[in-house]
Amino acid sequence: MKPKTIAVLFGGRSGEHEVSLVSAESVMKALDPTRHTVVPVGVDKEGRWWTGPGAMAYLRRGEGEAPADCRPCLLPPDPTRRSLIVFSDDGSEEIPIDVVFPVIHGTFGEDGTMQGLFELADLPYVGAGVAGSAVAMDKVLQKRLHRDAGLPVPAFLHYYSTAIRERAEEIAAEVEAALGMPLFIKPPNLGSSVGISKARNREELVAALRHAALFDRKVLVERAVPEAREIEVAVLGNQDPVASIPGEVVPSNDFYDYDAKYVDNASALHIPADLPDALADRVRALAVKAFRTLDCEGMARVDFLLSRVDGSLFINEINTIPGFTSISMYPKLFAAVGIPYAELLERLIALAERRHAEQRALLRSYTPKTDWHRRDG
Repeated sequence: MKPKTIAVLFGGRSGEHEVSLVSAESVMKALDPTRHTVVPVGVDKEGRWWTGPGAMAYLRRGEGEAPADCRPCLLPPDPTRRSLIVFSDDGSEEIPIDVVFPVIHGTFGEDGTMQGLFELADLPYVGAGVAGSAVAMDKVLQKRLHRDAGLPVPAFLHYYSTAIRERAEEIAAEVEAALGMPLFIKPPNLGSSVGISKARNREELVAALRHAALFDRKVLVERAVPEAREIEVAVLGNQDPVASIPGEVVPSNDFYDYDAKYVDNASALHIPADLPDALADRVRALAVKAFRTLDCEGMARVDFLLSRVDGSLFINEINTIPGFTSISMYPKLFAAVGIPYAELLERLIALAERRHAEQRALLRSYTPKTDWHRRDG
């Protein structure tokens, strides 16, 4: 069989740029070279696309002139080409692409924008579609849909950032009256805990609202779960998804913020999580329902908060492009149930191709029939 050409996208214009490089490097190393030809595609912080053997090193450096083995490129939204166009001093060439494997976390990668480009280009791609990606990225919309589906979510409110800039003190009073303290304040369209703060009093709340408003056009405020344990479940599949066993993150800080995730290296991952069997089964069932509620496909990590005080369980959020290093929670959870990292990648690529084939089989045109509503006799 001819190897499939897999374009692995990484980098991007978000605060998770550096995390994406680590995830993508792991993916590219693990893809079987006898089955796949890997094309690295890096998106720098200005949004420019690069490919070639030197693309990863160039994005890591983050400045200066691109080396000779790193060329500018683009993916045209043209379904008749389905190729990456690579530019050089001598002109351009096209590299046909079989499947796109996006590993761009956060804004302009995980939010449906990149997925829309893949749809226009008529290319199979790993992960959730446009709608699932967009809704999962916006934690306000995500929580509304989960709440309406009967899934447990912490009590929350949201405000537009323009309103916060105009009347932060008044909003803080409204929030405290409705939700009490302590609270978590988040920019709902960012990941990796960027811009998130915990407020225990009015002064901290006002500062947290103003801080979150710097990162997003909306701000989410939710009631803190008392003495919360952070439970995570990986989900894999399209129409018939399956859930992994639950794992637990024990953060090094007060909550699982950016430093606890990526800087101090002191947080612990426990697989499996220490949960009674009945509770573990409930968490897995809720993860699958949450995945389906948002119309996710391919992969997602569903994060829960479990109170040590009263045992209450809540869905915190879904990540449709979770961290993908060999030691990240998503691949480790499936490795624990017998799906090693390399096999997991193969399954994700197969799911992408299956969804694409199903979509291509749909009718895209319609010719009205003059006798459509007529009945003989």
